Amino acid sequence: MKLTSNSVRLFICCEKFSILSFNRFLIISQNTVSTVKSLNTLLNFTRLASVYTNHKRMRFVQFRSLKGGPQRLGVQLALEGDIIDISAVDSSIPNNLVQFIEGGPTLLEKAKRIVQEGKSTNQLSEVELLAPITQPDKVLCVGLNYKAHCDEHNKPYPVEPCIFNKFPSTIIGQNGKVKHPLNTECLDWEVELAVVIGKKCRNVQSSDALEYVFGYTIAQDISARDWHTPEKNNGQWLLAKSMDTFCPLGPAVVFKEAFGAPNDKNIKCSVNGSVKQNSNTNDLVHSVESLIQYISQLLTLLPGDVILTGTPSGVGFYCNPQQFLTPGDVIESEISRIGKLVNYVV
Repeated sequence: MKLTSNSVRLFICCEKFSILSFNRFLIISQNTVSTVKSLNTLLNFTRLASVYTNHKRMRFVQFRSLKGGPQRLGVQLALEGDIIDISAVDSSIPNNLVQFIEGGPTLLEKAKRIVQEGKSTNQLSEVELLAPITQPDKVLCVGLNYKAHCDEHNKPYPVEPCIFNKFPSTIIGQNGKVKHPLNTECLDWEVELAVVIGKKCRNVQSSDALEYVFGYTIAQDISARDWHTPEKNNGQWLLAKSMDTFCPLGPAVVFKEAFGAPNDKNIKCSVNGSVKQNSNTNDLVHSVESLIQYISQLLTLLPGDVILTGTPSGVGFYCNPQQFLTPGDVIESEISRIGKLVNYVV
């Protein structure tokens, strides 16, 4: 088949084709046919452009079929979209995201090819979404890292980040149940942007920090406020933050190129349909880059490690009157370009 200027109306802008190791712009208009000599060549360029586009849209999920069976690792290309079961297509791809990230560029390239081929697709309605990442080496958290949250605390902005942690065993996923402990009367919500580390790093500079990020997800830093006090655990925060089910994550880990810059994203939390927190990550005291730099000066970050970057103002403890979670409540946590994480208090 011969291409003519009258038969082609396409504009393809390919910023980078790493597979062929060249950079170029391919422009085909009604009046101009450049570079393309045949329909097969055009289709090949289109396929490569699609690979590049899909690479920038990947949302990683862990899931299980509603019919049963083992956990799987998949990729969505759109919010609420179908899931491509990458772990079913290639046996070298593990069924959990931490091991996938540990596999580095080799597994990532395999995933890109599988996504392009579109094999082993599952409808979202046919699966149960699990937490998108489980059993990381570390779950690190940052306190007082939104300016407005510091203001509602009536505290100065921290000169250095306030770092604490949760146990990885506290992680639950989309539609997961937050268990209300019997030994707290002050269960609180805290929506947060969570960073997933992509490469082992130590002593990283902030200018290079985002190179070590794999992606981003939504977190709820569920907190027992009455265990924050000096009378409980000598004022140490660990137990207040690490009771069972206190770290909902999800619904997906959005690949960093799909998410874009982390420091200008809308973030919101609602309880039973009532908006409690509504802010933007541009209110962070310490940016994602500076947090990675700071933490990596103190300890080695490993692939799959999760960093919760802090919560905006609007937590229940500082409402007037105070408001706390009770069994039956529905928590909806939202961040632009990631979606909505829904959890139920029981």
